[in-house]
Amino acid sequence: MNARIKKMILGVALCVLGAMSLSATDAKRDTEIVRNLDTFNSLYKELNAFYVDSLDAKKNIETAIGAMLRSIDPYTEYVSANNLDDYRVLSTGEYGGIGSGIISRDGSSYFSEPYEGSPAALAGIRPGDKIVMIDGDSIGSMALDKVSERLKGEQNTTVKVVVDRPYVGNVEMSIVRKKIKQNPVPYYGVQRDSIGYISLTTFNANSAAEVKKALLDLTKNKAVKTIALDLRGNGGGLLESAVQIVGMFVPKGTEVLTQKGRIKQNTRTYKTTQEPVDTKIPLVVLIDGSSASSSEIVAGSLQDLDRAVIVGNRSYGKGLVQTSRPLPYDGILHVTIAKYYIPSGRLIQAIDYSRRKADGSVERIPDSLTNVFHTANGREVRDGGGITPDIEVEYPKVNRLAYNIVRDYWAMDFATKYRSEHETIPAVEDFEVNDSIYNQFKAFINPEKFQYDKVCEDGLKQLREVADTEGYMNDSTKEVFAQLEKLLKHDLQKDLDLHRKLISQILAVEIVQRYYYQRGECIQELKDDPALDAIVKLFSDPREYYKKLGIKK
Repeated sequence: MNARIKKMILGVALCVLGAMSLSATDAKRDTEIVRNLDTFNSLYKELNAFYVDSLDAKKNIETAIGAMLRSIDPYTEYVSANNLDDYRVLSTGEYGGIGSGIISRDGSSYFSEPYEGSPAALAGIRPGDKIVMIDGDSIGSMALDKVSERLKGEQNTTVKVVVDRPYVGNVEMSIVRKKIKQNPVPYYGVQRDSIGYISLTTFNANSAAEVKKALLDLTKNKAVKTIALDLRGNGGGLLESAVQIVGMFVPKGTEVLTQKGRIKQNTRTYKTTQEPVDTKIPLVVLIDGSSASSSEIVAGSLQDLDRAVIVGNRSYGKGLVQTSRPLPYDGILHVTIAKYYIPSGRLIQAIDYSRRKADGSVERIPDSLTNVFHTANGREVRDGGGITPDIEVEYPKVNRLAYNIVRDYWAMDFATKYRSEHETIPAVEDFEVNDSIYNQFKAFINPEKFQYDKVCEDGLKQLREVADTEGYMNDSTKEVFAQLEKLLKHDLQKDLDLHRKLISQILAVEIVQRYYYQRGECIQELKDDPALDAIVKLFSDPREYYKKLGIKK
């Protein structure tokens, strides 16, 4: 028999055997699925028939679904018909309502952040307003999601809201709901004289258009020498939006990422499809530990293509792609379908959810097990743990005092009081927490009600107990402990003076937000931003920028 024919026959035979093996595997898996679904169905029927108390079927089944999905990864989730509105808001950035954030505090609901130009802002809603009634119904301790539902509704419908405003009393307002379009770019402008700064908070259907608008406006300004795209705190969103934004800085047809799934239909390559806005202007992308998913696609692909210098801290490390699948009764399964690989070929996913420990826990891939890849210009980059910036930035550490001031609403409540006493403040660029304001804050804090996290005291107490148990507690040891106790004892007024700079920054943001909304908040935060300082330092010698990109100038 001809050797070539033999090889052909052998090849066909192997294919057939492989298909048979695959078919057998699939059949076995399908059988296991049927058996386990039958078991679950029978189990619930028995529970429903014989359990001592009545069962809440909806709650029980959704709990079971949630437990199953959590065992897979944090991004695969079931969205019931009741939660579809919230899900659509995340993807579109649009909903019918009044346009304000709300928070739960001490069992009550409060307005926290009216959006500039929204019906809530125009009606006079302020941060710190306690929601008392909606359309004549007392809110009481109603769950936050239920309060949110009551405030949302069809456009051009009216909702009547009664709030308890601190230092004023009850205020009643009739608010006409409108289409709320959350702007993913709350602020853009010129910073440090020459940096064209753009803040992008999410990747929704409007993100690319808003970034392009900002970019076109900034590049017309002759003072702008550098573009800084800020993705800090941006947890991601629509993949397509990320590809469009990358396309503003690189030639049309540039490959941005490859998506690889278990099945063929979930494997595809994304390339830029539009003409760029500017491929030459120096570009910096700011990231931190909360920059994830689409943020990492933008930062990582621009790094791999040597189009931008990445500044900040290592990103989150989410290299997984999700899509939505319809379910019965108007539900949705938001399911992970693929992993994505940026231009260098690296996967930036930090956790392998398929490899869990016996207790179900997962760990980040250690740096020692990551692999080296190369950018377009040959620079070394690594996979397996997010995007490592080209320039690391060190931020001031948040001390316990500052943490307690934020956690226990001292800063928020002081800003509410300040707003009630001051109709206006200077322009955000000129505003500062001066001696007068800071002294007012110091007097505002009640030392008897202020609660420290007594970490040092608790640690010292434990050490004392261990020393006593181990037999080390003698007169000299007791004296040392007494000295330590004295040194570590909190002095509120002294601590407020010691940490004034950081606390003043916190207060300034809270106060400014009440007058200039999200835009003002962003501008205020940038005044003492080490990342902007790093950009200024980078461009103090323009050659350094190109050196970071592996370009000889």
